Amino acid sequence: MNNSMEKMSILILGSGPNVLQARDWDTHSFDRVVVINNAWQVRDDWSDLIYPFDFPDEKKPKSVKRNQNIITQEAFVPIQNRFGGFLYAGGTMAFTAGYWALGHFAPVHIAFLGCDMHYPATAKTHFYGSGTADPLRDDISLMSLAAKANRFYAHAYEQGCQVTNLSFDPSRLTFPRQRLNESLPKSLTINIDLLHQARAKERDLGYFIPCGRYWEATETFDRQEIIALDHLWYDAVAPVKSC
Repeated sequence: MNNSMEKMSILILGSGPNVLQARDWDTHSFDRVVVINNAWQVRDDWSDLIYPFDFPDEKKPKSVKRNQNIITQEAFVPIQNRFGGFLYAGGTMAFTAGYWALGHFAPVHIAFLGCDMHYPATAKTHFYGSGTADPLRDDISLMSLAAKANRFYAHAYEQGCQVTNLSFDPSRLTFPRQRLNESLPKSLTINIDLLHQARAKERDLGYFIPCGRYWEATETFDRQEIIALDHLWYDAVAPVKSC
């Protein structure tokens, strides 16, 4: 964890089509710009590039500046494990990047763009064209993306970190919407009782794979139990009701 800065704000960029909006953004209000997979191509002043073990070498940047860092499984797996592991968190890089930033920097704000995980059938799915809809694959950790988003939001909330979505397009992220450089929106409502129930169920199930490769042990997990857990996380976080 980096304790050298106070009130750190993080921008996380994914590969959704709307990430191109960030090409001309003034990002001085953010202390770090974390890019996921191919999103390093969007702008050259990123600070941290995070990708999984199977990210192809030909898609990685040919050179990296002195003030830029490459974040791989050696760095993000231990942090993800502190938050319960990949099965509970959701095994896709938008959530992995979020938990890594939350655990490593302990920021007060994390903003996402290009991470909507919405894939229209007749339009571009990624800023570079069409790509694989990784979050929509048949995966026991991704049966409810909204539940996984709520789980991340609740963990961040407990650490005093507000999470927002800078996209105004259809999104499977449940975070409050925010426009760049505008004040933070109202926090979502956290049902503490349901949050504690979800945490207790995670502990009782004990579905934890230290190496992170939960997909190699799927036969040991009860799909219905994960569905029930997702329901708890989904119901534990709700939008603020307007007056």
